Amino acid sequence: MTVESVEAVEVKAEDTQMTEVSVSLPEKEKAVEKVNEAKPRTVEKSSSYREESNFLSDLKDNENKALIELRSKLEEAILGNTLLKKEELKKETASESKEEEPAAAEEKEKEPEATDGAAPEEAEPKTEGEDKQSCSEVEKPEEVVDRDITLWGVPLLPSKCAEGNDVILLKFLRAREFKVNEAFEMLKKTLEWRKEFKTDSILEEELGQDISSVAYMNGVDREGHPICYNIYGVLENEELYQKTFGTEEKRNQFLRWRIQLMEKGIQKLDFKPGGVTSLLQINDLSNSPGPSKKEIRIATKQAVGLLQDNYPEFVARNIFINVPFWYYALNALLSPFLTQRTKSKFVFVRPSKVTETLLK
Repeated sequence: MTVESVEAVEVKAEDTQMTEVSVSLPEKEKAVEKVNEAKPRTVEKSSSYREESNFLSDLKDNENKALIELRSKLEEAILGNTLLKKEELKKETASESKEEEPAAAEEKEKEPEATDGAAPEEAEPKTEGEDKQSCSEVEKPEEVVDRDITLWGVPLLPSKCAEGNDVILLKFLRAREFKVNEAFEMLKKTLEWRKEFKTDSILEEELGQDISSVAYMNGVDREGHPICYNIYGVLENEELYQKTFGTEEKRNQFLRWRIQLMEKGIQKLDFKPGGVTSLLQINDLSNSPGPSKKEIRIATKQAVGLLQDNYPEFVARNIFINVPFWYYALNALLSPFLTQRTKSKFVFVRPSKVTETLLK
């Protein structure tokens, strides 16, 4: 990638008389949080992306139509018990059957055998009607409909008219360019993944005490987005690097910790129309491990995949500061796995523009 192409995606700062200075991370955070010292100005994105309104009155006709259709599909799936896979239920039923088989065998062994040549008592034959009734009872158990399925604390059943329901559905629709079937499948897969990953209980886990300096939430930007700082330079410490990525088990723990941090950030959001419904990410790449570190490449690719597939439209923009040239090559490798919409939120900043950009 040429210098010209790099500069094409940089933030174009307004002309100011601001002095360019090299700043440390605490100063960068203070710069972002000094929200009352100047009139708020918007950071330009790397393309024409802007955050859309969640007010229904602001939706285009085709967007409103897609939302109504997705509501209908979701309502039907929840009431028809087809939103979530039933594999777990089948497994539980199968295991119960296996437990019952030995018990039945034991009961059979305990039955008294015929003595003194006496024939065992024959069971009274069941009538055809009784047999059919018992079969019907076994084959057609009463199905319980779970109307209380939630996502990020928001009830998903549209007829409950829960505040925030439309905002959540619009996230999935926007991530799939308002293609209803694709958005619905994405929602289903997210719910299935959360069940497998045990995401709903992840906030209760104690994770990442050793790597809490790698990424953390702190403060808000001018528009009220909670800020997540990702400080890759601390991983230059080889001992910390090995603790984090040294084995597959440790990389899996890193993924759980990163998802936990995302869930903590979501706790700060407000899923009302007009509320703040996404985060700002600031990625400091100074002194970060280079592309020769295979383990961090694998973990990063996995984390990016999980976040993109299961957290649609939760990042308002991704600002990269102190970007080394090798990162552009790594970004080119990750790029095919990112949607165009995701890539449109990336902002790369030259070292001389860091202070100016974060203040804005």
